[in-house]
Amino acid sequence: MEPIKTILLPELEKVISAFDFENILTDRKSVLQPLIDYIQTKVSNHQEVRLNFICTHNSRRSHLSQVWAQTAATHFKIQNINCYSGGTEATALFPMVTKTLEKSGFEVKKIADGNNPIYAIKNGENEHPIIGFSKTYDADFNPISEFAAIMTCSQADGDCPFIAGAEKRIPITYEDPKAFDQTPQQEEKYEERSLQIATELFYVFSRIKSSSNL
Repeated sequence: MEPIKTILLPELEKVISAFDFENILTDRKSVLQPLIDYIQTKVSNHQEVRLNFICTHNSRRSHLSQVWAQTAATHFKIQNINCYSGGTEATALFPMVTKTLEKSGFEVKKIADGNNPIYAIKNGENEHPIIGFSKTYDADFNPISEFAAIMTCSQADGDCPFIAGAEKRIPITYEDPKAFDQTPQQEEKYEERSLQIATELFYVFSRIKSSSNL
């Protein structure tokens, strides 16, 4: 029986096709290298890869990172990748994040209302939805051990010198698009940050050799 071919949503594929890794500066590639090394070691040893993207409020950058990383793993057909996100405190997934993801071609459906809504985010018709809501990095929804903690904001990186259960801590920080909330530049800046995160994480997964090719 042939394996099911992974197909991402058409509009999402168009966005991905425009990513240009040449625009990633050499210094930035050096920042990304520890994540490449971590994933490659796990893949080479046929182990599950758990990536927990951590920011202060788990409302913007960490969610964008989780969604794009999981999508990159799907795109490059890297198996046994599970991506999570969390904060040093729980707030809510900021609505502009879901709008930004929809603009890039994801299908987003709100499946629970309230102060901390829950969203199902799909990157392909036959792919499991990514569940998006704000939570702490050590919440029950997230792994408790054998994961890499990727620190996506400098505040969380500074406030949390120790992440319980993490076997690797990797700072890959991004500027907060929150600075442009309620300004005419809001939509533009969220898209800019989302595409920066996407391009860098697709670069990371493009460097991974699958275990069958080793």
